[in-house]
Amino acid sequence: MMADMSTLVVMALPEESQGLIEQAGYDVVYCGVGKVNAAYALMHALGERPDISHIINIGSAGSSTFKTGATVAADRFVQRDMDATGIGFAHGQTPFCPHPITLEFSRFFNGLEHGVCGSGDSFLQGPPPIACDIIDMEAYALARVCYLKKLPFSCLKYITDGADGSAHLDWQENLSKAAQAFVQQLHRSA
Repeated sequence: MMADMSTLVVMALPEESQGLIEQAGYDVVYCGVGKVNAAYALMHALGERPDISHIINIGSAGSSTFKTGATVAADRFVQRDMDATGIGFAHGQTPFCPHPITLEFSRFFNGLEHGVCGSGDSFLQGPPPIACDIIDMEAYALARVCYLKKLPFSCLKYITDGADGSAHLDWQENLSKAAQAFVQQLHRSA
């Protein structure tokens, strides 16, 4: 089944798709790791392709809530590393920013468990400092761009690790399983 060409898939690294997302007919942008890279890459892609009407973020994630090997979706997004509590702001709140701490989007991946995705510029190996079920490094930035641009945003994550002390080993070991799970879920949702 061929993908809708007005849909753009954004992923951090080619290792996460192993070429399978492109083979399934999707237009993929690899943004690199982290929130700044993610926001820049998506803004650049939107400037080049004004016909894009739906952004799907796909990638690996950690979780102490969902089991390793689970494919889950996120419909709410927070910045787990935004900490201006020292000057009176709530954890996760960008100082002087009028936008909500938690960005929410309509569900796209029905039939999957959904959670709150906490993005930050650290490979978390312990409990998150803000309530979230899914730990990644890019989704919040992509969600913020879509929120500001009023674009539909969907997020599909494969839990590669428990966001704990062995996360770096588990992540590497589970990447090929993640790519296969992504393609299966995209076919179900198309």
